[in-house]
Amino acid sequence: MDAPSYFEQAADHAIFRPAGVLKLVELVEMVSGVISFARDSGVSRLLVVPTAVSGFPPPKPTVRYRFVRDWARASEGKVRVAVVTSARMMDPDRFGVTVATNAGMDANVFEDEKKAVEWLAGCGGGVGANPLCRSAFRTWSRHKVAVLRAAQKC
Repeated sequence: MDAPSYFEQAADHAIFRPAGVLKLVELVEMVSGVISFARDSGVSRLLVVPTAVSGFPPPKPTVRYRFVRDWARASEGKVRVAVVTSARMMDPDRFGVTVATNAGMDANVFEDEKKAVEWLAGCGGGVGANPLCRSAFRTWSRHKVAVLRAAQKC
């Protein structure tokens, strides 16, 4: 199976860095495909950096909910995903992170690529390692319900 466009393998994670003018649905489908490809290829950490993509406004919460659920299904709990995006595109309450956690996907969103890579490598770095277990109250205090659920699984 050939790697998708804009997909590259780094030392300990894969990177998907799409570019161009796209519709949101096109980007969402591309990310779903890349997550599935990573999962099927045994890649457990994926950095998604769509900062060079334009063509749509920030998604509404209902749309964000649907595509994050799709990504969680694609990951099957086997791919840890860090998304790097602009503050304008990011939900200030990180709603998508909560949706991902509740759907069994280990995911987070960042404005800074270095922080995203550090997060990917953290928490033991294994598949299923939940960042909420070690850094919940420091990093995601806004999501106390999700934190408590994750802590119970540790």
